[in-house]
Amino acid sequence: MPASAGTIPSMSRRTVPLIDERLTRRMPAAPDGLRHGSVADRFGRVLGDLRISVTDRCNFRCSYCMPRAVFDNHRFLPHDELLSFEEITRTARLFASLGVSKLRLTGGEPLLRKNLEALVGQLAALRTPDGRPLDLTLTTNASLLARKAAALKASGLQRVTVSLDALDDTVFRAMNDADYPVADVLDGIAAAQAAGLGPIKVNMVVKRGVNDGQIQPMAQHFRGTGIELRFIEYMDVGHTNGWRMDEVLPSDLVRGRIAERWALQPLPAERPGETARRWRYADGAGSVGFISSVTEAFCGDCSRARLSTDGRVYLCLFASQGFDLRSLLRSPADDGQITASIAALWAQRGDRYSQLRSEATPDPAERQRRVEMSFIGG
Repeated sequence: MPASAGTIPSMSRRTVPLIDERLTRRMPAAPDGLRHGSVADRFGRVLGDLRISVTDRCNFRCSYCMPRAVFDNHRFLPHDELLSFEEITRTARLFASLGVSKLRLTGGEPLLRKNLEALVGQLAALRTPDGRPLDLTLTTNASLLARKAAALKASGLQRVTVSLDALDDTVFRAMNDADYPVADVLDGIAAAQAAGLGPIKVNMVVKRGVNDGQIQPMAQHFRGTGIELRFIEYMDVGHTNGWRMDEVLPSDLVRGRIAERWALQPLPAERPGETARRWRYADGAGSVGFISSVTEAFCGDCSRARLSTDGRVYLCLFASQGFDLRSLLRSPADDGQITASIAALWAQRGDRYSQLRSEATPDPAERQRRVEMSFIGG
């Protein structure tokens, strides 16, 4: 299998490479005794989820993901460097044969990928080894969701997660830095509900001193709607978002602000590898979740692999290495060979960045090499 780093975006004063060519690795050889349907890594974590980035483009410039100072004049990938829908579907089918039961489409903003409904239809037709349909979901900023929700549902999409960092329009426009009104997102959520894309989840990234005044208004808005609001600690993904620990508002403090108005009761995890710790409102008005990668690492049962827009496999949101799958997909290798390589890659996985971060300060040089969240999704 040839090693190929693909085309790396050119360097300029206002752009950064998404991944260093030297960090692209060959996919490993097949392990002995490969058993489909259950592949564990070095810590016994079983592969179960695949997050698929369908585009590196986004129409927002959120400071924690695609800050305008870096991405305003950024050169995004040309179309021929993106995986085709057929390549994505083939990859998802091979991952499913190894035990993946959940697919999540991400970006960038996935609804910017032309004819995305066609890809959804292809993925919706896939099955697990025992014949069950895969759990097929999508994460979006919802700016285009109002016009696309019905078609996505008709194509086989099951659920959506919407990113929304504030209800106050001034705060929201400042957060997305693209002058998008919050009303567009709320319209998209309403369209998703009407189309039957649910249960819907809403993710709010909380930055201390920026949008933390929106915690209670967001909770109030989504209580009793059947939509679960999830609060995400501001994370040090990539190296362009200027992350500082003093801008992180720990989840226990966020939860405390909600509990000032509404009593909360803890809920058990629904399945292993769940990122959010969920609490229900004591009055029965629904539930909220807290994703606490900074203060409460959940590396111990992480089951997620990530496929980048240009066909690299990443084994951690905070990864500094991508493994070139695109070259293998475009080579004469058959499905068995590619599946064995994926299994071997997962078997060698030892990533646990968040856990190590909580134990000691990571090497600053390592942070400088990490892939950007906009390139592999959340």
